[in-house]
Amino acid sequence: MTAEPLPESPLPEPERPAAPRWPVPPPGGFTVDHLFSLPDLPPHTELIDGSLVFVSPQRDFHALTVYLLESGLRRMVPEGLKVKREMTVVINPKNGPEPDLSVVRSEAVTSRRQTRYDAKDVVLAVEVVSPDSEARDRDAKPRKYATAGIPHFWRVEMVGEEDRPVVYVYELDPATKCYVITGVYHDRLKVTVPFDIDIDLTEIDRL
Repeated sequence: MTAEPLPESPLPEPERPAAPRWPVPPPGGFTVDHLFSLPDLPPHTELIDGSLVFVSPQRDFHALTVYLLESGLRRMVPEGLKVKREMTVVINPKNGPEPDLSVVRSEAVTSRRQTRYDAKDVVLAVEVVSPDSEARDRDAKPRKYATAGIPHFWRVEMVGEEDRPVVYVYELDPATKCYVITGVYHDRLKVTVPFDIDIDLTEIDRL
């Protein structure tokens, strides 16, 4: 007499990772208060027109260019101004973009725990264009910076066979609240406003 084989126990199914729970926008959209109070938002989340914008992984070009410009600005910034990297600029209750770099008035810096600056305290906003943020960096964000009265704006693009940065420099026309381009800089960024700045853009090859 032979024993019947025992039925095989089913293998347990692997546990599926829990799906991320994205915050549900309230009626009328998110506000700046939500941006700074919602738990577990990804780093560098921005608020544009009441919507949360999550930042995608950046290319090496973006990191190197931000570092190059930040280092140059810090070497030359005069007393009374400070250079800040990836800090939220509050434009109004529905808009809190995060420039890659900004130059702010020193009196606006009140604490090392600070998480934001008001647009009225920003002298220069800099955006390094990424593939996932082209429309925002080229259109939406500069329009908002101009409307908020930020006097200077730089847009930085990767161009050419060597993938070097080109800096498009804009100044605010206070009558129209629109930016006017004042120069395009390929190998060397040399301007006198908002202060004397001279940065060798080809230095990116050595970083």
